[in-house]
Formats: sequence, structure tokens, C-alpha cells
Amino acid sequence: MVQNRWRDEEAEALETAAGDNPADRALALRVYTSRLIGSDPDLVQHGGGNTSCKVLRRDLLGDEIRVLHVKGSGWDLGSIEAPGLPGVRLDPLLKLRDLDALSDEDMVNQQRCNLLDSTSPNPSVETLLHAYLPHPFIDHSHATAMLALADLPEAAEIVAELFGDRVALVPYIMPGFGLAKKAAEVFEQKPDVEGMLLVNHGHFTFGDTAKESYERHIEQVNAVEAYFARKGN
Repeated sequence: MVQNRWRDEEAEALETAAGDNPADRALALRVYTSRLIGSDPDLVQHGGGNTSCKVLRRDLLGDEIRVLHVKGSGWDLGSIEAPGLPGVRLDPLLKLRDLDALSDEDMVNQQRCNLLDSTSPNPSVETLLHAYLPHPFIDHSHATAMLALADLPEAAEIVAELFGDRVALVPYIMPGFGLAKKAAEVFEQKPDVEGMLLVNHGHFTFGDTAKESYERHIEQVNAVEAYFARKGN
């Protein structure tokens, strides 16, 4: 079983070290839980997966803007630092959802055009998926148990058996704009879900806090591990 490695005292120390800015404090906790996920080999493959948080910041003109901090390409979740979660202006990303199609090249360009820091790494290919879900904190991993479940033809039935209406199933689509739109549509049909299983892909959880999203992640992975143990797999 996957261990819940959140420690209140560690989280509080990181928040304090981040200073008084609420956005920086939220980002510090995002880094903390990202590392907890990324350093557990049962949750990730070679540092894979991505995490995000949504915060309010002020631009150079002093205007308050909504910002999505999301894992950048080339960073390992197990050792990630704040620069590995580049900030992207959220509202322009949300407007892209109105498009019928968006090439990967245009998607990457739009994400880079909206970086707060032009020297930041490219945001994750799944940035728009993180953007289109409304939650402040989102975790995505490739946990061994969840991948095994996501590859089964009866995945929908098992998810319903284990989680009822708490986890939604998203059909397989290649990562990118199309998957982001489909995941958002599935969520909007079931807005009370606490997580998503993406067929042939991986696992998402979300919450109002870094702790809530992380603990949902651990709980759901362990439920699936226990299922396979009962089945003798």
C-alpha cells in the first residue's frame, strides 16, 4: 500500500519559509506534495506525472490576475522546486476552450506566450486539462495500480464498484487540447467527483488544498491496490 507521507509540521515550515504572500505559500505546498508523489515509485514512472495550483498574483501594472502554476517539462516531480512549476496566465488559456481544434504547436505557443517568466520551461502538455478543471490543486500520476485499472476493458464497472460517484472515467484521447476538453466535459457532468481515471493513461485527483488533493490521491490508489490484492493479481 502507498503511504500517506504528509506531515503537518513539514508543511507549516515550508509555508512559513515562503513568506506572507498567499500565492507563494500555496506554491510552497504544491512543491511539497509534488515531491511526496514524485519520490514514491509506486505513484510515478521515472518522475512522470504533473501537478498544479491556481493562485492570484499581481502583474507589473499592479493588476490582479489568475495564475496557473503547473509542472514544467524537464523537471522531475521527486526533486521539483518552485521554478519547475512555471506560472501561466489562466484566463487566456480558458478562452482557448471555445476553439473547435488546436494543434499541439499552437497550444504550446499559446502557453509560452502567457508565461509570467519568458525564461521558464514549457508547461506540461496537459496544462489545459489542469486549467479547465476549476480546483485550486490538481495531482496527476501514473501509479502502477491505476495504470493497471485504466487498461482493463471493465474499468468503468470497477471504478463504479470501488468509488461510486466519487471518481469519473474519461475515455482515451491523446494528451493535448482534445483530452483537456473531454475531461472538462466529464467533470461538468459530475461536478462532485474527487478524481478521474483516464482510460489507458493515468489518474487525477483534485481539491481545495494541497493536502486534500494529495490525500485523495493516496486513498484512491490504495483502494485500487486493495481491489487487485483481493482478486489475487
